[in-house]
Amino acid sequence: MKTNFLRTFSVIGAIAMIAFSMQQCKTDRSSADSEIKILFLHHSTGDVVYKGTSTGRIVRGIRIGQEYDVPAWFSKYNKETGKSYSIEEKAFPKGDPYKWNNYPYDYYNIWVKNAGEAPYMEEPTLEMLTREYNLIIFKHCYPVCDIIEDSTEGNIDSEVKTINNYKLQYNALKAKMQKFPDTKFVVWTGAVRVKAQMDTATAMRANDFFEWVRSEWDEPDDNIYLWDFYELETEGGLFLKDSYAEGENNSHPTPEFGAAVAPLMCQRVVDVIETNGTRTLLNGKYR
Repeated sequence: MKTNFLRTFSVIGAIAMIAFSMQQCKTDRSSADSEIKILFLHHSTGDVVYKGTSTGRIVRGIRIGQEYDVPAWFSKYNKETGKSYSIEEKAFPKGDPYKWNNYPYDYYNIWVKNAGEAPYMEEPTLEMLTREYNLIIFKHCYPVCDIIEDSTEGNIDSEVKTINNYKLQYNALKAKMQKFPDTKFVVWTGAVRVKAQMDTATAMRANDFFEWVRSEWDEPDDNIYLWDFYELETEGGLFLKDSYAEGENNSHPTPEFGAAVAPLMCQRVVDVIETNGTRTLLNGKYR
């Protein structure tokens, strides 16, 4: 009798342990599913948006002062929703040994032409980045707008800034990114110059290219999405608005502008993660 009781108790205990293990596994899996690692690749203009007006800084590996605006936004969002979205930022390319250029040619050169499991000139390829991050954001600095008139049908391996070259490089990048369907990409439309630094004909070519990116290059139902930074900087014009610029001859946006648009980038990124971008416009504003 005692033996039967012990045997029954043992069986019940075993069943309980199995049930607990299954529930724990389910909880762990649910937690893992909510963990999203985001990478933001940028240079100086992206730095303005990432930091905003916060006074956060790193001293000997320790953060001093406020958290930068973008990571602070995600911290607040995680606290409010129970999500676990983390964002890291890197200068890309970092400038040595690969030069400090982040234009269509350079992304194509590193990620398509020199793709593979090893870095190219110390810069990570998509094969490397997509193993670590669930979503990758990348952008160009404002010299991307220095587009000259096309004289040929285009050369994908050319660093010359023409619309035809850009289109070939962007199409190759799109095909490459689509090979990593488990990773989502958010591409900024380009930063733009102030009027004092760019003539109208050049500005119109830049506008034409970004309109092509929005209306033709960007496809529905894939893993690539846009954040329309160009529209936010120009508000429908051709140049960075003077009130958003650091100076009449300085095409970097002000920290105040960075702080104003940082939440829009964050909203767009979260919407891409959660609903494939259906709740927001390209500029990150809610529909």
